[in-house]
Amino acid sequence: MAEEIQAPITILRLRQVQSRIGLSRSTIYLRIVNGVFTHPVSLGGRAVGWPAQDVAAVNAARIAGKPDAEIRELVAKLEAARKAAA
Repeated sequence: MAEEIQAPITILRLRQVQSRIGLSRSTIYLRIVNGVFTHPVSLGGRAVGWPAQDVAAVNAARIAGKPDAEIRELVAKLEAARKAAA
């Protein structure tokens, strides 16, 4: 039986996300409300973070010039994949 080898998942805290996408905290949360950025994951207590691959995927879509409708679809797929993995 072959075992799947998974790369470690890196979780980015808000400051790291802000530096990677160049937006303020309020703009990030506004984009979450509008469905064009993924929701954070709970790290326990009051701490949250974002999977680095989610941030990279949304950034790549923005750089490629995808419209918000396509980015919403991407965000929905990323969040569905998170739930399926849990």
